[in-house]
Amino acid sequence: MPIAARIRELDARHTRLDAQIDEVFKHPSADSLEVARLKKEKLRLKEQIESLRMSEPKTLVG
Repeated sequence: MPIAARIRELDARHTRLDAQIDEVFKHPSADSLEVARLKKEKLRLKEQIESLRMSEPKTLVG
């Protein structure tokens, strides 16, 4: 899978996790352990995305 496609896939998962976290907070009995787990996963995805972006070959315009 090309790097750009992998980044898009991870970014979509990151966005879905954001929505899941918002959904958990809507409930009065929000599970703090679930929120922490989701936030850790979101951070892990963000780190993967950044790592891939750093390794992505840069194209020269000119």
